[in-house]
Amino acid sequence: MSLFDLTGKVALITGSTKGIGLAIAQEMAKAGAKVVISSRKEEACESIAADIRKQGGEAVAIPCNINYKDQLQSLVDKTVERFGKIDVLVCNAALNPYYGPSQDIPDDAFQKIMDTNIGQVHRLCQMVIPQMAERGDGAVIIVSSIGGLKGTDVLGAYAISKAADMQIARNLAVEWGPKNIRVNCIAPGLIKTDFAKALWENPETYKKTVEKYPLRRIGDPLEIAGTAIYLASAAGSFITGQTIVVDGGGTIAG
Repeated sequence: MSLFDLTGKVALITGSTKGIGLAIAQEMAKAGAKVVISSRKEEACESIAADIRKQGGEAVAIPCNINYKDQLQSLVDKTVERFGKIDVLVCNAALNPYYGPSQDIPDDAFQKIMDTNIGQVHRLCQMVIPQMAERGDGAVIIVSSIGGLKGTDVLGAYAISKAADMQIARNLAVEWGPKNIRVNCIAPGLIKTDFAKALWENPETYKKTVEKYPLRRIGDPLEIAGTAIYLASAAGSFITGQTIVVDGGGTIAG
C-alpha cells in the first residue's frame, strides 16, 4: 500500500467548501478517505459533496457554524452516526473580522477571533480525540498560519490565535501520544484563497510579500492539501506536535 493511502479512513474537515479546506477534502477523497464536508451554508456543503461523489469519491455534507458548541457536537455526532468513527480531524475553519493595527481593534472583534479560532479547535479536539484513543489511532491537523510565527502590523489578533494553534498541537500531542494520536499544525504562507484576498489582491502588498519568498510566488491550496495528506497518512506516522511551514520559503528569507 502507498504511504499516502487513506483508504478506509474517515476525515472530518471544517471550512471545506472553499480554499484550503476544499482542496484538502477533494484530495483526501482521491486518496481513498470518506470525507465530511462542513461549513455554515448547507447548499454549499451539499454541492461540494455531490461533486466529490461524481468524481468517484465518498462524501457527505454536514453544515455547522463553528461559533456554536452545540453545532460542533452535532457535527461530530452525525459524522460518527454516518461512518462509525473519525480517523482524521482537520480544523481548518477560522475567521478574521479585522485588518489593521492592534491598537484599534474593537473589543468584540478581538474576543470573536479568540473565541472562534482558538475555542472551536479546542472544543472539536475534546469531542473527537477520545473516540480516536479508544481505537488507538488518529490524526488531528490544525491549519494555522505563518502569522503565528512572525510579528504583524495588520493581523495581530489573528496571528495570536494562529500561534495558539501551534501550542494546542504541542499540548495535545503530549497528552494523547501514548494512545497513538498525532496532532500537528500546517502553517501556510500566502495562499491564493478568498480568505487572504486582502493580501494577494493588493498589488503593493503582493509585490512586497513575494519579493521576500525564494520561490517568488504565492501558494496554491493544493500545495497545502498535499501536506495534510502526508500528516494524515502512514507517511507521517512518526510526526506529532509539529508545525510544518508551507510558505515558499518566505519565513526563512523574510
